[in-house]
Parts: sequence; C-alpha cells; structure tokens
Amino acid sequence: MRIGILGSGLMGGKLGTIFARAGHDVVFSYSHSKAKLEKLARDAGGQARAGTPAQAAKDADALLLAVHWSRVDDVVKKAGDLSGKVIVSCSLPMNADDTGLVIANTSSGSEELAKKVPKAHVVSAFNTVPSEVLFSVFERKGSGTPPSVVYCGDNAKAKKVAAQLITDVGFEPIDAGPLRIARYTEPFTLLVGQLAYEGDRGPAMAYRFEWFEERES
Repeated sequence: MRIGILGSGLMGGKLGTIFARAGHDVVFSYSHSKAKLEKLARDAGGQARAGTPAQAAKDADALLLAVHWSRVDDVVKKAGDLSGKVIVSCSLPMNADDTGLVIANTSSGSEELAKKVPKAHVVSAFNTVPSEVLFSVFERKGSGTPPSVVYCGDNAKAKKVAAQLITDVGFEPIDAGPLRIARYTEPFTLLVGQLAYEGDRGPAMAYRFEWFEERES
C-alpha cells in the first residue's frame, strides 16, 4: 500500500519506518525540518521518501495521523481533499501541556476528527501502544504469541486496511467495534501510559493481553 504519514514525531516516525520495512510505499510529512523528513526516509529504506502533507495524501491507500491535537486542523488543511481516504489515527485530544484530555466521555478525538473530515474514513488505532515498544514488536514478528492492539471505526473497508497495518507491525488486531468506542479506549490510553512509565513493567505494558494470558495459564 501507499501510506502517507501526517506527523513525523516518535509515533509517526517509528510506524512509518516499520511500514516501509514491511514493504509499503511510505511518504513522511509534516515536520519543521525537511532534513528530518529526509533522514527518516533514508533510515527507513525501501520506498520511503519525504514530502508535504498534500504529497503524502495524494493517491494514498491510508494515512497515519500522528500529530498533537493542537496541530490537527493545520495538517488536515495542508493535506487537502481527504474524501474517501482511510485515516488511521493514533493521536489523542490532549491539552497544550499534555496533562489531560480535552475531549472525553461523550465523544473522542477520533470522532471529532471524523467530523472535521466527514468524507474520509477514520479508524482509531495504535494509541494504546507506547512508541518505545514498536521496533521490538516488529523484530519479534512471527515468533510466539503477538501482543494485541484494539482498533475501532465505522467503515468496514477502512478497518480492514487498519487491521492489515496493525498485523504488519507485529500485533494481533482486535476489532473493538464502531468509532464511538474510542470514547473508552482514549482515556484508557492514559492509564496504560501511567502504568507503563510509572509502574515497574515499563513500556512492555503494550503486551498486557499477552501477559495476562500467560499469568492465567
């Protein structure tokens, strides 16, 4: 597939690199530094390259939205017409200092994104995974029981694309249902993050489903 990366920070950079190494055609975009985008593309290898959000969106089979909530409107505007596009979002609707969600309970960032781009197909995924574990999951792909990642969305074809990308990283995709389920997964992400970074299990909390299965057995 051709994958456009909208946002090339930790999540966007790492997932884009993994997608490229998994054989996809990847366009990294949306950074203050063109040199950073070009380095990401070189390091990713394969058919990865740097571009603008509009270039990333053009002819893309899927877009990964990986920007801070405060930048969503800007990157969506720069991407141009997103009609019919599959947007896999790993962004959370965090406030400016990242201390809490600005949208929760009655809606979610994913649902609000779907309102901003009503002709696109939004799927919420990857936002419960600390970026630190992504490369190790990819390296372990195919060996042992894969850790699980939940995803949700309202369009069956878009969810199929997201599930394939989740599998390509090395996770087992678990369909959590319609996009409104993001109201529950997004706050849960903060709990997972707190346990991962303040508890004694570290970023390996991304393996929580696998770990629980092992404990029960």
